[in-house]
Amino acid sequence: MTDGGQRRYGPLGTALVIIPTYDEADNIQPVVSRVREAVPEAHILIADDNSPDGTGKIADELAAEDDHVHVMHRKGKEGLGAAYLAGFRWGIDNGYGVLIEMDADGSHPPEELPRLLTALGGADLVIGSRWVPGGRIVNWPKSREFLSRGASTYSRLLLDVDVRDVTAGFRAFRKETLEGIGMDSIASQGYCFQVDLTRRTVHAGYHVVEVPITFVERERGDSKMSRDIMAEALWRIAAWGVEGRVKKVLGRGESRTDERSDGRSHSREGDRESDRPGG
Repeated sequence: MTDGGQRRYGPLGTALVIIPTYDEADNIQPVVSRVREAVPEAHILIADDNSPDGTGKIADELAAEDDHVHVMHRKGKEGLGAAYLAGFRWGIDNGYGVLIEMDADGSHPPEELPRLLTALGGADLVIGSRWVPGGRIVNWPKSREFLSRGASTYSRLLLDVDVRDVTAGFRAFRKETLEGIGMDSIASQGYCFQVDLTRRTVHAGYHVVEVPITFVERERGDSKMSRDIMAEALWRIAAWGVEGRVKKVLGRGESRTDERSDGRSHSREGDRESDRPGG
């Protein structure tokens, strides 16, 4: 498949859905079942941070019954970013061509996975977006929607990235994209981790597509968001913004124009027909 008739993309290979968990005993079995039904050919990696509620044990039981389900037991609660990075490395080392981020609480509808994978046929990264036309949220108070929209706008303006949902956590990467953005130097967590991945991907010249999703607030368990995570995001994003502007002034931009000559780094489904993968 080509990107707007400019760049030809190779086959995707087998997809690995990475689901980090910490105290998700009530959620992990239903979400795994939904993923298996939505994309039967995909594999699942549950990266459990030694959950005290027994999530890891449930994950082991699921893996024993299904050879498409795998479990990574981690030493303790080290954060979302660390869990995803470990999952990315495990997936790449085991030959998966697509690495997908997805929450364990059901807020990222597994039924949308086929759309993300279809879009990835003509992209390097696909983001399941709440803030593009067609995207929506369910069961959020206005205060939280304002915070999320504000965080994405703040990040987009400071980092010069044309992505509406910069903090989104429902994503599908080609393996080559993750290998090309310098995973070994990523140390951020939470909201900040997703922003970091977005800016690295855009600034490296990779093609990013946003597809609309319906984001549903969790019904069981507690959110892992905290003031510390938000505070980290604010100062790191500001620091990245200053760093990027200094590099531009000094003539040391991050764009890899030698590898991306089509001049397009981002599109949103529904903006115009020619922006759609293969359109």
